[in-house]
Amino acid sequence: MSFEEYADALKMGQKAYRAHLQKGDYPYLPALDEILSFTKVEYEVNLGLCEIPMELIVGTRTRGRTNAFASNFMPLLALNTEFSNKWVQLCTSLQEEGLRDPVKVYEFMNRFYVLEGNKRVSVLKYLDAYSIPCSVIRVVPKRTDTKESQIYYEFLDFYAVANINYIYFSEPGRFAELLDRIGTPKGEVWTSDDRLEFSDIYIRFRKIFEAKGGKKLPITVGDALLTYITIFGYQETKQKSSQEIKNDLSKIWEEFLVLTEEKSIELFMEPPEENTSSNLYKNLLNRILPDNANKLKIAFFYEKTHRTSSWTYSHELGRLYLENIFPGQVETKTFESIVAGENDLEKMEEAIRDGYQLLFTTSPVMIPSSLKIAASYPDVKILNCSLNLSHPTLRTYYARMYEAKFLAGAIAGSLTTTNKIGYIADYPIYGMAANINAFALGARMVNPNAKVYLDWSTLKDRDVEIVHDPEINYIIDRDMKSPDSTTRHFGLYCVSQEKPDNLAMPTWHWGKLYEKIVRIVLNGNWREDDVSSGNRAISYWWGMASGVVDLICSQNLPQGTRRLVDLLHNNICSELLLPFSGELRSQDGTVMNRADEIIAPQEIITMDWLVDNVVGRIPLITDLTEEAQAVAKMQGLNKTQTPEV
Repeated sequence: MSFEEYADALKMGQKAYRAHLQKGDYPYLPALDEILSFTKVEYEVNLGLCEIPMELIVGTRTRGRTNAFASNFMPLLALNTEFSNKWVQLCTSLQEEGLRDPVKVYEFMNRFYVLEGNKRVSVLKYLDAYSIPCSVIRVVPKRTDTKESQIYYEFLDFYAVANINYIYFSEPGRFAELLDRIGTPKGEVWTSDDRLEFSDIYIRFRKIFEAKGGKKLPITVGDALLTYITIFGYQETKQKSSQEIKNDLSKIWEEFLVLTEEKSIELFMEPPEENTSSNLYKNLLNRILPDNANKLKIAFFYEKTHRTSSWTYSHELGRLYLENIFPGQVETKTFESIVAGENDLEKMEEAIRDGYQLLFTTSPVMIPSSLKIAASYPDVKILNCSLNLSHPTLRTYYARMYEAKFLAGAIAGSLTTTNKIGYIADYPIYGMAANINAFALGARMVNPNAKVYLDWSTLKDRDVEIVHDPEINYIIDRDMKSPDSTTRHFGLYCVSQEKPDNLAMPTWHWGKLYEKIVRIVLNGNWREDDVSSGNRAISYWWGMASGVVDLICSQNLPQGTRRLVDLLHNNICSELLLPFSGELRSQDGTVMNRADEIIAPQEIITMDWLVDNVVGRIPLITDLTEEAQAVAKMQGLNKTQTPEV
């Protein structure tokens, strides 16, 4: 029987050989020695005995036996040869007695190359074995700037924590994100029980994912699993049956399609034009149908209360604005003091049970529960106030605040007498670096000598320091004051011994944004955005031209400064002035944008560098307070920092 198996394996090898030749590819097993001849090696380390997935064994250490095997490890030598006889004997032995001696392999970039045991690997691949015990020596290449090198070095850090090698990712940052989603405390390593639990999830998920066509997607199983547990949670996934996972995958398959897109997010930079014919139809319905028959029920979810948080207060003003704009057409409700991971999911489901069809979650910390709701209730429309979220099941919204910050910077640059301006930022999240840089560029536009000194209000164990610098007489602080606070330290102000002299205040007019999104729903254009975006996630990111952001200026500003602000405001709204155009250099002098270029919107959102007239840095997550870390883990610029081991 084993000779028939060899003949079958030989056909498989010959088929793979011909297929590679037709493509112009090398038809034999790759040899690690040849690969290393073009690679600088950092070090080697003996990992001892490890269980290695068969699919990760891809070649041989040397060229000695390379031509005996096709690229899939199936044999190429004819029947009735010494090689085929040994292969057949080994096949019989492995089927009857199992593997007695481990194979010796070298690992390079999480791929394995056989030093001793090529025929054992060949037979076991033919027998469709899942894994094989191997004695492993790891060969670590020198770190480079390539994406592949970055991912591999992140894998090494992950391996030191988890001691598993079967999961891999196609993009940097995902190993650290996986540990965060699982909830692995920093500095701890996985126990054998942790590995068994994760292995059970991975194997079941992989089987279902590939059965539904996952092999055809240009992503790894790890990419898909990370997306899945981001939406449904790791602890919840452990309790799910295979059938439940299968049902979940049907709901979120578009999420995996997004991972295959080079551009995963569709940014809607301006509100859509209103459909007047649709409005007439809606007005007619309003006259015919009873008041409650066609009301759009909208729920708002706030992390804090509108009495204690300026952020929540600004959204609450937006909700009240909606009720004034759409009398009789909408019904709104608020859920305050939401605790992410504790009561947010419960409150969202309560709203849905009460018939609310449109949900706004106003903090990035509610992203995980918002994703679960979006996947579980596809007929409910839900949006989260955040940026750069590549999940097509959940839409996001935000405002281009950097446009208002640019104007504020121009004011500060024109008024400073010391050329030192302060900037107090809060959360190092997507869009924040753009705000800081736009402010600094606005200041430099009117004052080439102006420098912006950056500090953060959310650093743990340290107070803001720039307020103690006597040469910093103009500071931009939080955008609004808290409703329950008497402090005047908000917006752009001039430092005074008595009280700050407020000069300008960037404003979020969430009501304008909510109005335009509600009109999209009422006019029946919600699905049209889905069609126009394809498989990509949808993010509404509107600016001053839409009225969503603005800068309120004090009447005490000099007349010339007010005229300058009006001119800049009009030019930004008409797109004659783009803050992120022309030559821009980072703090280390690197040219980030050439003189004839304009930075693309997606690059503005993910900007993680500071222009060269900013003094200060973007903090790491570990530098922040516990509350700020929760936000940064969802939307932080440095959220993919390598975990400490």
